[in-house]
Amino acid sequence: MDQGAADGQNLPATSGASAIPPDELARLSDDIVAALKTVYDPEIPADIYELGLVYKIDVEDDRSVKIEMTLTAPGCPVAGEMPGWVENAVSAVEGVSGVDVRMVFDPPWTPERMSEEAQVAVGWY
Repeated sequence: MDQGAADGQNLPATSGASAIPPDELARLSDDIVAALKTVYDPEIPADIYELGLVYKIDVEDDRSVKIEMTLTAPGCPVAGEMPGWVENAVSAVEGVSGVDVRMVFDPPWTPERMSEEAQVAVGWY
């Protein structure tokens, strides 16, 4: 499942044919997003998904999950810990066989990637 920008927020969407039945893939997608929403940037009162830090979620046919994400700033004090937090959260989703989190900094994160919910949480809306 590759992410697509449906409502300005990156939402999981399937791409191409998957060996995973559509209803199970939809449940996995929803559960993965819910798990990502439990991981917070310690300096901003919003979760990493609503902040727009998750760039890509891909569920492979073997139910392993590959995530590309970024940080609000490359020098973020939790840069070394955040991938582990994400891996732990998504690994707990029923049916996920493994998680690979990759940090990317291109394109750089900007506040425009934040959802309306995140903007409200930080008082920008």
